[in-house]
Amino acid sequence: MELHVPYEIAGPSATGWLDPAPFLRGVAWLDADGQPVRADPDDVMRLPWDTGERAALPIGMRIEFTAREASAVEVRYRARVPEDDAELHDLAHTFALWQGGRCIAEESVTPRQEGHVRLQLPHSPGPFTIHPPEAQAPRIIGLRPVGGTLAPAPPQPRWLVHGDSITEGWWSTRPAHAWPAVAGQALGLDTVNLGYAGGGRGELPTAEQLARLSGDVITLAFGTNCWSPVPFSATLMHETTLAFLRLVRQGHPTTPLLLVSPLLCPEAERTPNALGATLSELRAAMEGATEELIAGGDHTLQLLPGKDLLTPDHLVDGLHPTDEGHAVLGAAVARALAPHVPEPPDASGPSRLP
Repeated sequence: MELHVPYEIAGPSATGWLDPAPFLRGVAWLDADGQPVRADPDDVMRLPWDTGERAALPIGMRIEFTAREASAVEVRYRARVPEDDAELHDLAHTFALWQGGRCIAEESVTPRQEGHVRLQLPHSPGPFTIHPPEAQAPRIIGLRPVGGTLAPAPPQPRWLVHGDSITEGWWSTRPAHAWPAVAGQALGLDTVNLGYAGGGRGELPTAEQLARLSGDVITLAFGTNCWSPVPFSATLMHETTLAFLRLVRQGHPTTPLLLVSPLLCPEAERTPNALGATLSELRAAMEGATEELIAGGDHTLQLLPGKDLLTPDHLVDGLHPTDEGHAVLGAAVARALAPHVPEPPDASGPSRLP
C-alpha cells in the first residue's frame, strides 16, 4: 500500500539519530516491515516471481537533505547479509555523496547486519543526495549530523519510470550513473525506479499498480525481453502495448507519459524469436500502438523511438549500456520530458513519501 505522511522534519532520538523516512526519495511502497519496495506488497502475488524478487531491492532509493553548520553526515543501515556467508561479508559496497550533479565523496563499507558510515560535507547547505549501495538491499535506519543540523530536501515532482534491466541500471558502475538517475537529476525530479531486470514484459498487473501510484510524470521503457526470453509476436506486442497504456491511463488520464521503445540490440534486430518476430518488428508494433493512441486524442502521450538513441559502442554486452550509454540515454529522455515537467510542489504541503 502507498502511504502518505505529512512532510516534516523528524526529531532526533536520545542518541542524535534522526528518523530517515522524511529524507528518503525514490520510494514507491513500504512492505509490512516498513522496508521500501518497488511493487505493491498487497498485489505482488500477481506478478511473475522474478519481478517480485527484483522489486524487493531498493533500486534508485536515495537520501536527500540540506545541512546547516554540519561537517559530516552519518548513515546507519542494516544489510541483508546472512551471518554464515563469509563471502558476502568480504564484499565492499559504496555510499556516494552527490551535490549538483557531481559526486563529491564516496565511502566503502563491508556489508553487515548493522553498521554506519560517515560522509564529509563541504561548506555548503546543499541540497545533497546520498546514493546507498544497492546490491545487499541496505535498509536505512537513521541519519545523524556531525556538528550541525539536517533537514529533508524540498520535495520534487515525482517521476515513475518502468522498464527492464536497462532501466534498473545494469552495467552502470554506480547507482547515480543509471539513465533514470541521470535524467531525474537533470530535470529536478524525484525518480522512482520501477525497472525489473528480466521483467518489463508488459505485465498488466504492473500497469494497474502504476495506475494506482501517484506520479507527476511517467515513463515506460520496456519491450526487449518480449523478444527473448519470453517471446511475443508482433500482434501480441501491439495489443499488449495498447492494454498496458490504457490501464495506466485509468489512474493517470492526463499525466505526461513518455514511452521509449526498445533500444538497439544488434543480435535481435533481424533474428526471429520463437514466435517468428524480430526485435525490429516488435519495436514497430509497440511504436504503432502508441501512435494509434496519440492519433486517437491522447495529447499528453509521447513516443521516443529507441533504436537510434545508442550505437553498438555504447553497449557492454550487445544489450546493456555503458556509463556513457546510460548518460546518452538519460540526456535523450530528459530532452523529451523537459517541456512536460511540472513545477516542484509546495514544500509546506503534504508529501507523497510513504
